[in-house]
Amino acid sequence: MIAIGGSIGTGLFVASGATISRAGPGGALLAYLLIGAMVYFLMTSLGELAAYMPVAGSFSTYGALYVDEGFGFALGWNYWYNWAVTIAVELVAAQMVMQYWFPDIPGIVWSAFFLTLMFLLNAISVRGFGEAEFWFALIKVVTVIAFIVTGTLMIFGIMGDAPASPRFANLSLGDAPFVGGLPAMIGVAMVAGFSFQGTELVGVAAGESADPGKNIPLAVRQVFWRILLFYVLAIAVIGILLPYTDPNLLKSDLNEIGVSPFTLVFRRAGLAIAASVMNAVILTAVLSAGNSGMYASARMLYNLATEGRAPKLFARLTRNGVPLNALLATAVIGALCFASSLFEGQTVYLWLLNLSGMAGFVAWLGIAVSHYRFRKGLIAQGISLDILPYQSPFFPWGPLFAFGMCLLVILGQSYDAVMGGQIDWIGMIATYIGIPLFLLLWWGYRIRRKTRFVPYSEMRFPSLQEYESSKPDLETSAASVKLSTV
Repeated sequence: MIAIGGSIGTGLFVASGATISRAGPGGALLAYLLIGAMVYFLMTSLGELAAYMPVAGSFSTYGALYVDEGFGFALGWNYWYNWAVTIAVELVAAQMVMQYWFPDIPGIVWSAFFLTLMFLLNAISVRGFGEAEFWFALIKVVTVIAFIVTGTLMIFGIMGDAPASPRFANLSLGDAPFVGGLPAMIGVAMVAGFSFQGTELVGVAAGESADPGKNIPLAVRQVFWRILLFYVLAIAVIGILLPYTDPNLLKSDLNEIGVSPFTLVFRRAGLAIAASVMNAVILTAVLSAGNSGMYASARMLYNLATEGRAPKLFARLTRNGVPLNALLATAVIGALCFASSLFEGQTVYLWLLNLSGMAGFVAWLGIAVSHYRFRKGLIAQGISLDILPYQSPFFPWGPLFAFGMCLLVILGQSYDAVMGGQIDWIGMIATYIGIPLFLLLWWGYRIRRKTRFVPYSEMRFPSLQEYESSKPDLETSAASVKLSTV
């Protein structure tokens, strides 16, 4: 439920408008299908790793053990920063939603209020966070189902004022259903990827789940199909009912705040009150996804500290088992949303969306590489696959396909802008800054600690208990884990 809650948020309720506006209904739907298939392969890879070794900072640990210690270090910090920036994305989206009711109140006021609320929800207790996320996720699932049912009735002329035939006309409007060709599809794939980010939260939550060997594989098999069902059907409904030329869809060149396509559809169904209710649901979804992001990033930072790869102060827990210092550091990055007071709120939203999306794709690359080398190491050492509680059925093609798709999306961003000669340098820097940062962390750690790629023959496959007992003593290693060493 945490994975569902973390991945159904602004990516679907707000940013879906941008994908249809840029690539058309057909291009947006195909982009979501391709990214969805890639995520499915990644989830099976992660399920194999997390079921075998359920630790709170899963990606960092797997990368360090089965690729390179510096790679794991960089992967952990990248994922922390990914979700910390996502909090800022959700808070900026919350500003946009609140302007629906209170257009005269500055957005920075809402960002400060909701950031404080997210922090308090996480600081109280882990149990309280989990319970809240369960109900948040349930509200979102019910809402998406209601939207799909309402939209389907509108498509066939059962609801709304217009007959069914003009609805399908949007699929052939102008350059629809595919607008901008392949470059546009690659461009919106980043937004689609951002929408699916959060499914990997099952790997982070594995360290605090009951019976992970049984429950993690079950969650991996179920959560993706649910999310794919919601996303594909919702995008199809939006693409049929709303023309990609609709000025209310979120675009980077508009001077006005974009309106959620969900709200627009309910308005056109003649449900004026439902539109206000939908906006309230979107606000709940925004806060839920940001809340999940704060949980995930704080746990990753905590695990980095317990492994001696971050300052030891982030490994301190409250009496309720909450890494409070890690939460505070995450909240500071989340405060990036206040940049919206200096620029147009919609522009900041798209910058942060690309920033977070790129970091998420880097994390997915790390999962694919870690799983590939993990399984190759087992085979090289002659270890039976029977030790695995869950086996990915798509090895080796699954992680290889996921790696290739991630690389294509990363390298293909801003392709159309570069070829067209009109480059948004600030937007491009916001999109790609995560890659040199990741490489700097990785190679800085390698040079400082003199690490190397772990040969298959030297890989360790410890049980969780053996791994926990081998972690460094934080008191003696504190001097060597300061960020300044990188």
